[in-house]
Order: sequence, then structure tokens, then C-alpha cells
Amino acid sequence: MSGDIEDRAAEAARVPEGADPNRPNAARVYNYLLGGKDNYEVDQLLAHQMLAVAPDTRTTAWFSRRFLLHAVEMAARAGVRQFVDIGAGIPISPNVHEVAQAIEPDARVVAVDYDPVVHVHANALLVSSPGVTSMLGDIRQPDVILERLRSEQLIDFDRPVAILIVGVLHYVMDDEDPTGIIARLRDELAPGSYLAFTHGSDDTHKDFIERSSDSTAGSSSQPRYRTEEEVTRLLDGFETLGPGVVPVQDWLDDDLPGTNLVLLGGIGRKA
Repeated sequence: MSGDIEDRAAEAARVPEGADPNRPNAARVYNYLLGGKDNYEVDQLLAHQMLAVAPDTRTTAWFSRRFLLHAVEMAARAGVRQFVDIGAGIPISPNVHEVAQAIEPDARVVAVDYDPVVHVHANALLVSSPGVTSMLGDIRQPDVILERLRSEQLIDFDRPVAILIVGVLHYVMDDEDPTGIIARLRDELAPGSYLAFTHGSDDTHKDFIERSSDSTAGSSSQPRYRTEEEVTRLLDGFETLGPGVVPVQDWLDDDLPGTNLVLLGGIGRKA
């Protein structure tokens, strides 16, 4: 019984209750790596610890962002007009809605994040953007997200939807069942829908894995690096597009270099 209580307490500790300037936050670290200003000193310190082990980590963050926008463009050009960005993080231009609406002006975007502070940032920065809604939600509770999207008439699941999950799934622990979460989302999608995601690979430089895991233990930034086989299973039930589940830079250009932090990207379409 005591073990169950401790496990629940540990899980609760990983979920942010609000801004904590003393603990790193994945969204704020990512924001800093991309050149944003919505971060704290503790996030900058973690970012620089990562950069000390792998100086190209900022490049990896840029590749990840370009992959996200590439996936949005691909889905929009295929006629998708609804986008759900889970783990959207702090808005930084170009945003998902800017890319989608440049192709489909009536595109609708729901930006979902589980951090209340990130949600406040998103509300403030996106409030004047037509067709964009910021929603507080945790990927580990897909039923809650789906219910809100339906009940608030934000998404019509009878029409194709693009689900974007970039920079999130390696923060979902094994006992939180990332494969089951994706399957739950997939089952709600209409044919012609898209799933795009990234995931940290266990091919990442070992020093980077050790440093990032030790520095973030118990925080919302604690990662679980997985094998290519484990990550590929996330696309079960989808038609795998492009080069498959590969480092994100391979989706962008054949000549882009490898990085110490190996971030795999995959895009699938529901037949």
C-alpha cells in the first residue's frame, strides 16, 4: 500500500501546478533553445548543460520545429483544416496556425498544453488569432482532451484532423502507456487524418542521455529515450509516410548533419 502511495505522489510531482522558477520545464527549455524569452534561469542552466554535452542541441531544436511546420504544411496541402497541437508549448513564430492558414485560410487550430503557465502565455499571445484556441490538457488523459474537443465543438471528428505531438512523447513514462494514448487518439480520427510526432531515440549520445536524465529526475522534463522499434509502433494503424520513422532532419533535407541528440520523427495518415 505504501508503495502505491509513493508512486502516486511521484506521478503528481511530475505534473506542474504552476510556475516554479526552481525546477526546469521542458516547454521553457525548448523556448530558450529556439531563441525565445519566456523562460527562467533554471531552464537556461539545463539548456546549457545539454549544450555542454551536445553543442548541436540548439540545432536539433530548430530541426524539430521545422519538422513540425513541415507536417502542418503536408496535412494542409492534403486538405486538412483541423489541427490539434498537443504539447504546443509557448507560442513562437512561425506558429502552426500561421502555416496552416497560409494554405487553408479557414483552418482551425487547438493548441493543447498541460502546464497552466504555458497555457497563460498561449492565451495572451494567441487571443487575437482567428480560428485558434488554447486549451489546458494533459496528453496522459486523452479521453479528457477528446471530450473537451467534442463538447466545446472545437473539432469535428467526422472530418480529417491532424494531430501534432512534437517534443512530448519522450516525457511520457512507460507506465503511462504512450502507445495506448496514441491508439486512443487514432481510434477517434476520420479517414484522411494525420498524426505527426517526434521522440527522443536511445541512439542519442550516451553522455547526453545520462546528463539529461540525472538533471531532470522527478521533473516534467524527465525523458525516456526509446528504441526505433518502440517509436515506430506508435504509427500502428496508420499508413507511414515519407522516409518513415527517421531523424527529423532526414525529413527536411538529405544534406543536414546528424546530431548528438537523436530526435526521431514520423508522420502517418489514417486510411
